[in-house]
Amino acid sequence: MAVSLSPRARRDSSSATAPATQPPALLPDFCSLPMALGVVLYGELLAILLTLASSSPLAGFWVRLGPLSLLVLGIVMLGASLLCMLRRPLRRLPVLAALTTALAVIVASAVAVAWLCTILVPWAEGAGLFPDDGVRGLLIRAGLISAIVGALMLRYLYLHQQWRSQVEAVANARFETLQARIRPHFLFNSMNTIASLTQTDPRLAEEVVEDLADLFRASLANEGDRTTLAEELDLSRRYLNIEAQRLGERMQVVWDVEDLPGDALVPPLILQPLVENAVNHGIQPSSEPGSIHIVGRYRRGTVTLSIRNTLPRSADTMRRHRGNGMALQNVSQRMEAMFPGAARVTRALVDGDYLVRLVFPYPWRQS
Repeated sequence: MAVSLSPRARRDSSSATAPATQPPALLPDFCSLPMALGVVLYGELLAILLTLASSSPLAGFWVRLGPLSLLVLGIVMLGASLLCMLRRPLRRLPVLAALTTALAVIVASAVAVAWLCTILVPWAEGAGLFPDDGVRGLLIRAGLISAIVGALMLRYLYLHQQWRSQVEAVANARFETLQARIRPHFLFNSMNTIASLTQTDPRLAEEVVEDLADLFRASLANEGDRTTLAEELDLSRRYLNIEAQRLGERMQVVWDVEDLPGDALVPPLILQPLVENAVNHGIQPSSEPGSIHIVGRYRRGTVTLSIRNTLPRSADTMRRHRGNGMALQNVSQRMEAMFPGAARVTRALVDGDYLVRLVFPYPWRQS
């Protein structure tokens, strides 16, 4: 149900703070279904590669591929399962110790599965499916191949993590810049509004002062890299409540967010900059009344949040509209840093209105 903007409700002073920051994970979440499917796929590709690289005639390709696929898939699934169970202990280890432990798990899985194959499939050696040097040769080959492939995989994951850390560092640096700047004209306009309200409505002036204080407190806070969606929505309501006192009937705000999970975790200050853009580039420059629609939906494990605002009906609309880029880029980078590959931030012009849409998963387990 859509509701019009109203003065915000007071938050309890004992509300929970944002979750503590966790160290980044070196390895991906092997417990997730996409990662499990990827492990199976790459394991089968490795089995095909090993079969093609053997000295056997191509006529026996399918005969050798079947047992080899079972062997390789058994190794990768056992290794992935062990890494899944050890993901929390590995996160507490130094980088070198974690990599060494993960590689040892992969090699041990390969040797164990190869040894089990010699016991469970005793006819394979007589059928020529094992190397000519017998069981001992099979175990040595399995250990060496898994060590080489595992080392390459871990090296790739380490470099990927370094790249991701750099992306997060850039995004956090821009976020700190965003935190440090509350636009001076917004502060001055707010103070002028408060000064005017003290003469006409002292109670409302007190409310605006509290909203402004909460907005600055959230902007300057540095208590973690995550907050809840409910807190983000509340902060945006406070900001719009302040602007509503200044713009009056020139700005109409419609909220339709009752369907959203309030405990969903998001980066801090992810919504307020977009709402601020809607006011500064859509409502304020216009000589006619404008509107802002904030709509949220939660369907099939995905949260969709959109901010739609009217634009000035003038020839220089696009020129005025270019200022949205910095905040939108910052939001996109921080959403990608928190939900790698699973979040989208898009913008579009819809019937002359400007629309920004945020899409991210919930619940989300950070790997």
